[in-house]
Amino acid sequence: MHPPDNAVVLCVDEKSQIQALNRSLPLLPMRPGQIERRTHDYVRHGTTTLFAALDYETGKVIGRMYQRHRAVEFRKFLQAIDDAVPKELDLHLILDNYATHKTPLIQRWLARHPRFHVHFTPTHGSWLNLVERWFALLTERALRRGVHCSVRELEKASREDLDAHNEDPKPFVWTKTADEIIENIRRFAQTTLDIHAPERS
Repeated sequence: MHPPDNAVVLCVDEKSQIQALNRSLPLLPMRPGQIERRTHDYVRHGTTTLFAALDYETGKVIGRMYQRHRAVEFRKFLQAIDDAVPKELDLHLILDNYATHKTPLIQRWLARHPRFHVHFTPTHGSWLNLVERWFALLTERALRRGVHCSVRELEKASREDLDAHNEDPKPFVWTKTADEIIENIRRFAQTTLDIHAPERS
């Protein structure tokens, strides 16, 4: 899939309720024969939401942090996209079916900005949106093992990871065809049925 020369395809979503977590005790470092150890409990210092738009062709990400996750914040993020992308380009946004993306506020905003075209992933198919893969990378690199004693620290770490990504962005590429993916799902479903089928006498 290649968009027209005058268009950009952006995969858009929100990573909500990102928690600023600090373990109740410091991490115990790795040593020969011993993996890193950490306590199971933690202290939570608040949450934030990251809105992100991944450019399908280049892999570059437009991102903004907001304390809440409502249509008001989504409209602000749409405006940030509008400001960041040259005005001569049409914008095709890949979105999931979250209600925030379809409110009257958003519909009115889109009607006033005709260069925006929205395309929704199928219900329960938001994993098809490539920005989800970038969220997974962000989690691996900056969030899962991070120690954040405030929302400000959490947002700083997330922005630093975003900036580092954009210094050398690379597009995500599917390595399997749709037919191969569907065949894998079919095999998995059949195996599951075989395992759980009642024994025949």
